[in-house]
Amino acid sequence: MTPQKTEKLDLLEQTLDRFWETVPPLWGYIRSHIRTVATEKFDISVEQFHILRFIRRGHCSVSDLAEARKISRPAVSHGVDAVVNKGLVIRNPSKEDRRYIQLELTPEGNALLDSVFGSTRQWMKLTLEDFSEEDLDIAVRGMEVLKRMIG
Repeated sequence: MTPQKTEKLDLLEQTLDRFWETVPPLWGYIRSHIRTVATEKFDISVEQFHILRFIRRGHCSVSDLAEARKISRPAVSHGVDAVVNKGLVIRNPSKEDRRYIQLELTPEGNALLDSVFGSTRQWMKLTLEDFSEEDLDIAVRGMEVLKRMIG
């Protein structure tokens, strides 16, 4: 193996090590903040928050939510009942098949999600504001490289 190939393999190993040391804990840190805002400010459970989030993403039935969340239909149904009772989601029977109930966020449900995500964005800005411009630029370029990996 050439010295250049050995150097690249070493760099690849370092990159993978830094990825696993950084990305999962960072995502856990951010998710923890989101959960805290959702539960403390809006008095919704983590599961209820996920239900709202998944409905916004287009998973609009109990079956669809259960499949997307990889949990049982009764568990999802219980969570949906809670967010419906809080006025965050409405059930709309299908005109073609009354057995199919479409779930939709209410304006209050959308506002709650907007507030949670806006609060998290503001918190992240405060967390990052002490970074130097150089560090922020490096972070942006690094994330652009990671985005190419998935995109």
